[in-house]
Amino acid sequence: MARRGLLASTAGSAIEWYDFYVYGLSAALIFNQLFFPNSSPYSGTLLALSTFFAGFVARPLGAMIFGHFGDRIGRRRVLIMTTLLMGFGTVFVGLAPTYSTAGMWGAGALVVLRVLQGIGVGGDWGGSVLMATEWSSAKGRRGFMGSLPQFGSPLGLITATAVTEGASRLMSPAAYESFGWRIPFLFSLVLTGIALYLRLRVAETSSFLEAKQAGTVRQAPVAYLLRHHWRMVLKTTLMRAGQHASFYLFTTFVLSYGVTSLGHERSTMLLAVMLAAAVSLASTLFWGALSDRIGRKRMLQIGIVVMFVFALPYFGLLNSGVTSLMVVGIVLSLVVHDMQYGPQSSFIAESFPAEVRYSGASLGYQLSSITSGGPAALIATALMAHYNSTVPIALYLMGMCAIAFVSLLFMPTVDGRDAEPAQAGTPARHVPS
Repeated sequence: MARRGLLASTAGSAIEWYDFYVYGLSAALIFNQLFFPNSSPYSGTLLALSTFFAGFVARPLGAMIFGHFGDRIGRRRVLIMTTLLMGFGTVFVGLAPTYSTAGMWGAGALVVLRVLQGIGVGGDWGGSVLMATEWSSAKGRRGFMGSLPQFGSPLGLITATAVTEGASRLMSPAAYESFGWRIPFLFSLVLTGIALYLRLRVAETSSFLEAKQAGTVRQAPVAYLLRHHWRMVLKTTLMRAGQHASFYLFTTFVLSYGVTSLGHERSTMLLAVMLAAAVSLASTLFWGALSDRIGRKRMLQIGIVVMFVFALPYFGLLNSGVTSLMVVGIVLSLVVHDMQYGPQSSFIAESFPAEVRYSGASLGYQLSSITSGGPAALIATALMAHYNSTVPIALYLMGMCAIAFVSLLFMPTVDGRDAEPAQAGTPARHVPS
């Protein structure tokens, strides 16, 4: 059953992230033309990315809603609900009317659907990680096991990029702009069916069942979390600053920048990002496994420092004017990003006691969608428009890394902490190992 949980967690996570990334790719590449045709290229991109940001704002709300139920009724049932919400939200984006049909009402529909997507993703991540790690067989290798749901992110990005690029290549630009852009969104219906099949075959995690038997399940877990563990939620949010901001610079902003500012073909940029995501499949698991050997906190500290140093060279490679160097920069960017991303899920999950682990891990993780991940592409686009230089963007990323490093210093070392429920009648504690 633990193996089933791991498979359902990884595959379901990949499909959930497919939904999220399909929107990000379309927002960066074509939504400015479809939904904001009367704006300048930069303004249209900013407006399109603003609809993308709406999903980030909704993610903490999803974390609170589904975190509550995940800690009250179990991980499995919540994951089924988030799969349905995310899947149908994505399908309806593929049916949304564009500006030529409905004017600005089309953009309004996008925002509503993005909010639904954001609520779904906000509630799904925590459950996916716990479904992979809350088993007795995960002891001693929780860093690797927790990196498998993270592995779903690059897998979802590859699938989203491949379907988007395939749809654009199979038809003329006019046909793609007319109806072809809808295909990747409608394809989510098939993927949602797969995710549901896998998640319906999984039992509840042993950790939650033991918590239920021990009587430590909280009636109002989110309220208890915010009353007793709000500092850990805040530190978790800030610790993600560099990783979360960098990911959307490396996968979303780079697409619009490469096409709009550097003049590369859209297909070239998409293939470069897809190659980076393919390498990320291995690097995510590698860094997660390495954290089991050297410690997750130490692995995260190394990753933040390397990201800080990499920021300026990354944009130097993009701006080199040599396509091969640009591709090298894009591929390396996700390898560097994964030094934090791989071990991050287990580190965050281990930082909260079992009775509030779903809500605590989810809320701490998803609040950074507002503080770092969501605004990153918007801030980078605005800085580029104002300064016509990538140096301020690199400095912005370095600043986010500094915030992350300081926050991590104040977090406990929890490597190897058992993902077991507290004993009945005992308060939740953080015990450094």
